[in-house]
Amino acid sequence: MSGPVIYIDDHILVAEKPAGLLSVPGRLPENKDCLITRLQIDYPDALTVHRLDMATSGLMVFARGPETHRTLSKAFAERQVSKRYIAVVAGELTGDGEVDLPLITDWPNRPRQMVDPDIGKPSLTRWRVLENAEETTRVELEPVTGRSHQLRVHMMAIGHPILGDVFYAPPEIERLSPRLLLHAARLSLPHPVSGENIDFHSAAPF
Repeated sequence: MSGPVIYIDDHILVAEKPAGLLSVPGRLPENKDCLITRLQIDYPDALTVHRLDMATSGLMVFARGPETHRTLSKAFAERQVSKRYIAVVAGELTGDGEVDLPLITDWPNRPRQMVDPDIGKPSLTRWRVLENAEETTRVELEPVTGRSHQLRVHMMAIGHPILGDVFYAPPEIERLSPRLLLHAARLSLPHPVSGENIDFHSAAPF
């Protein structure tokens, strides 16, 4: 069975990844099930352009064929692709803001990442408050850069970890949700052939 495809044409495919499913196969045999493998059952020309963390749900775009893959990969590298995520974080945030903290892999504790002001790669996240609740805040997050675990580490670093985050939230925050409350809700990009900007939306399931 293929994944939940929400858009397809001769060049691209957009699908929603559920939380708990890998984007691409893992190294171990038990980690072969993933969104791209499921999609390739029906669309064997589908190729991965970007990834979502296993615990994150939401929109992913796939190239159909190597030429489109090159074009889309370039669009991601040149930051022509706009992404927005919905998250629920611990504590009360107000207004809008940004987190500009360099990130690097925490090698002894992979796949965790960490802030490193000396040798970390520049990393920028913008946030906007959507709703305040009791001791939590619903936010829209924009990863201007695309580092691994960027949103999760940045929110933790400013004292507002994402609920359900088994890597970065303290146990009392992690236990507040059975899943990571992070969803890729919007994806906007230039079509690899027409150049026209196309915009996709997905409602957060939390």
